[in-house]
Amino acid sequence: MSVDRVAILGGTGEEGFGLASRWARAGIEIVIGSRDAGRADEAARRLEAVAPGCAARGAVNDEAAGEADVVCVTVPFSGQAALYRSVAERLRPDAVVIDCTVPLAAATGGRPWHTLGVWQGSAAQQALALVGGPRVCAAFHTLSASALNDLDEDLEGDVLVCGPKAAKPALRDLVEAIPRLRFVDAGGLDNARIVEPLTALLV
Repeated sequence: MSVDRVAILGGTGEEGFGLASRWARAGIEIVIGSRDAGRADEAARRLEAVAPGCAARGAVNDEAAGEADVVCVTVPFSGQAALYRSVAERLRPDAVVIDCTVPLAAATGGRPWHTLGVWQGSAAQQALALVGGPRVCAAFHTLSASALNDLDEDLEGDVLVCGPKAAKPALRDLVEAIPRLRFVDAGGLDNARIVEPLTALLV
């Protein structure tokens, strides 16, 4: 599967904008999603400045979610459930949803190197429970937002991807679109409960 367009919900934040910048420079069309249309449009203009000639536009989250076959969610855990509820009906039936959320305790005032227990087992499994049909994957948890946004430096490392086999060609395409990152198949979505806490470990 070749990915031509990605909608990034939470694309005005550091992690989302960093991924958007890297993918835009690789020639992938980007739709920046936000709760605020003005902020989304402003982020799209910034994206055009860091990736001249790229195709980018801003939209409110539910509109952005319906515009791409691949949707990447980069919001904090505190806003994850509300976001998925707001966009679930707009997602395409066969969409690949990439959940980058980590249930850090900082979301509830705790320490950022501690994780919260999630009833479904992980943030990504919670996402699947909220949206149902689309193919949900967990990925990009070990990439630093500051490193993503330092476009003068190449990233290097493994990207652990958990999720259904049918979604993984799209994930491989996006991982390998960023120079020196390596796609690693980390099994089914159940393994997200092991992968997500790596963010807390790195913090």
